[in-house]
Amino acid sequence: MEIRIDGWKCNLTFSSAHFLADYSKCSRLHGHTYAVHAVIEGDLVNGLVIDFRIIKDILKKIAEELDHKVIIPTEGKFTIRKNGEVEVSYGEKRYVFPEEDCIFIPMYSSSAENLASYILKKVLAHIKTDTIHRVEIGVDEGRGQGAWTQWRKEQSV
Repeated sequence: MEIRIDGWKCNLTFSSAHFLADYSKCSRLHGHTYAVHAVIEGDLVNGLVIDFRIIKDILKKIAEELDHKVIIPTEGKFTIRKNGEVEVSYGEKRYVFPEEDCIFIPMYSSSAENLASYILKKVLAHIKTDTIHRVEIGVDEGRGQGAWTQWRKEQSV
């Protein structure tokens, strides 16, 4: 049995700025309104795979952490300095942001694919997976285009 959560319909959205250093036009600072979706497959326990409210609360908290922030990947081709300010430089570009306006993700880039993986890891850290067989997380960077990743019980995170 599986449950599905549509981030657009459930208001599991966030707006953030980012740039993809290695990808032409997307290397410019720009933003999206993202939606986070989930599909969870598992055994029924007392008639439920997992309480919708639990998953929605976890996704809402993650979305709030990312909302109205500049997403800075920490494993990419960047030089990052912090002292109340965050200076990010790559190639010929240099950006300076107030540190409180940034969120740092341990990924190579802030692509939708990497954001989906980041959110999946955070979700898995907050749920018991004893009776869960699969968790899919999707991140849209606008209606109709997004990236999905999944965890299966036989995989490790």
